[in-house]
Amino acid sequence: MEQLTTSIDVLFILLGAILVLFMHAGFAFLEVGTVQHKNQVNALVKIMSDLGVSTVAYFFVGYGMAYGVFLGFNMDGALTQAMTERSGYDLVKFFFLMTFAAAIPAIVSGGIAERARFYPQLAATFFIVALVYPMFEGIAWNGNFGIQAILEENYGAGFHDFAGSIVVHGVGGWIALIAVILLGARKGRYTAEGQIKQNHPPSSIPFLALGAWILTVGWFGFNVMSAQQIEGIQGLVAVNSLMAMVGGILAATFIGDKDPGFVHNGPLAGLVAICAGSDVVSPLGALVIGLIAGALFVKAFTWTQKHLKVDDVLGVWALHGLCGVWGAIAVGIFGTTALGGLGGVSIESQLVGTLMGISIAVVGATIVYGLLKMFVGLRLTEEQEYDGADLSLHRIHANPPRDDY
Repeated sequence: MEQLTTSIDVLFILLGAILVLFMHAGFAFLEVGTVQHKNQVNALVKIMSDLGVSTVAYFFVGYGMAYGVFLGFNMDGALTQAMTERSGYDLVKFFFLMTFAAAIPAIVSGGIAERARFYPQLAATFFIVALVYPMFEGIAWNGNFGIQAILEENYGAGFHDFAGSIVVHGVGGWIALIAVILLGARKGRYTAEGQIKQNHPPSSIPFLALGAWILTVGWFGFNVMSAQQIEGIQGLVAVNSLMAMVGGILAATFIGDKDPGFVHNGPLAGLVAICAGSDVVSPLGALVIGLIAGALFVKAFTWTQKHLKVDDVLGVWALHGLCGVWGAIAVGIFGTTALGGLGGVSIESQLVGTLMGISIAVVGATIVYGLLKMFVGLRLTEEQEYDGADLSLHRIHANPPRDDY
């Protein structure tokens, strides 16, 4: 019976890993549909290549940094043990968590689209997934440095982030903000007075919508399978994810005045926000969390572009960074029994944990992208940017013209 339970756990977390892996297709098509046509190939290639680099970085360094198990170097026979015990559960657990880690560069990719050099970004991916992301992942999900114990002792509960509102999305969004600022706006985006000069509308609403749908469906693996074992699965997580998703859709639809870009990012905003508390808030609380997240995304995206002059192409700071922050803080509000939650949360711990995640992301991104900018450069040349990354870097258009004979 124990062997059967172990095998079911392996299948359970493997299905989760597959669903989250498929979300990377969603990241790719969301970016493909949003960027200009001359940068569509680059969006697809970046997401695929980032996944490859992320897997190697996490296998050899990042997973060990977070959990103390360095599989890639087989330290203390960790890899051999994972290969032979518990039907390989520890290997598929690595696979599952790697797909989370790889989401960080996929998030960043959308912010720096259309003007970033290819190989410097791959280098940034390696260092972020190997060192920056695992730093906070280990603190939040493995109790590293005793910080969770300190929070629990002082505030009655540790920092609660069930599926990564801050650990994944918040960290990714704030890393992206630093990368976008250091990279600078796209050529011709703003006038000398700081007014938006070129709007760059989405190149393909169908591709954008496809990406959003793939992410939305995969997110149920992202959230529900974060239990990591079959005995921990909760229908509450699934329904809360649904309600927050719907809240995000409704808020983005009405506040965004039916704009398809906002409508299709609305569910993602709600899902980002519900990750942290999907196991402790009520479905009504989840609906409110999603409604606020959808509204926050629409308003923050517009404000960022118009007033901060931050050329975040897909609005990843607003979507992942700010909605992730809201989701983590919302746990300390809607997770309380007074508002229908299951309790066991602390608003003070949520605030401390959120600020810590932001700080690690900002400092880490500043170091990684700052050094790359200083020594090798981050941007395409003005000519390459004008021609588009597809032709400049990959020497092919997304839809090459047919030869008519």
